[in-house]
Amino acid sequence: MTQIYAFPAPAQPFLPIIGSESVFPVRRIFCIGRNYAAHSREMGGDPTREPPFFFQKAADTIQICPLGQIVDHPYPPMTSNYHFEAEMVVALHQGGRDIKEATALDHVFGYAVGVDMTRRDRQDEAKSLKRPWEIAKSADFSAPIGPLHPASQVGHIQKGAITLSVNGNVKQNANLSDMIWSVPEQITILSTYFELKAGDLIFSGTPEGVGAVTRGDVMNVAIATLGNIELRVV
Repeated sequence: MTQIYAFPAPAQPFLPIIGSESVFPVRRIFCIGRNYAAHSREMGGDPTREPPFFFQKAADTIQICPLGQIVDHPYPPMTSNYHFEAEMVVALHQGGRDIKEATALDHVFGYAVGVDMTRRDRQDEAKSLKRPWEIAKSADFSAPIGPLHPASQVGHIQKGAITLSVNGNVKQNANLSDMIWSVPEQITILSTYFELKAGDLIFSGTPEGVGAVTRGDVMNVAIATLGNIELRVV
């Protein structure tokens, strides 16, 4: 039976794919917190003792960022401390429960450059009141992402520079190999909490150096082999 909606169904969030006319339909966005030791310390954590933790962004927070093009990124309301967090995004083309670490990368379709934009003042408030983070982490357009690079073309990326600059000044500069929990480990751990499925994305963590941007600032975010995206805060 054909489903009849009460009003037009919302558009399916998607990401473009390098070298393909097809697009990648996005189901859910998972993010790991404090996955680089130096960033964990700058946020008040202890990477030698803390187990991994995850949160989510709404799929429709994605802002598509074509390579070689500056994209206007709207500064959200209800914040005066809007932070960048450069991250490598991992896209799954198959899922499952209790995925073994040895086979976890078989579930990965590809990788992209991403930014976890955060209302830091709202996050700090939520932490102090022991409330959820959605208002801080899931603002409109708070998940800028570049096009997906299929793993069949770039391989499974385990090392390489990840950088973010603001107005030409480098703010974040690390190596993907500095992750506390590797991509296979993240997939394995997440699959014990959720049945992962095709279309799921994982923001794999950010290095130290996160900070605020204001209107007029231009962010350049780059990951080795994945290119760079540019955003102008408006």
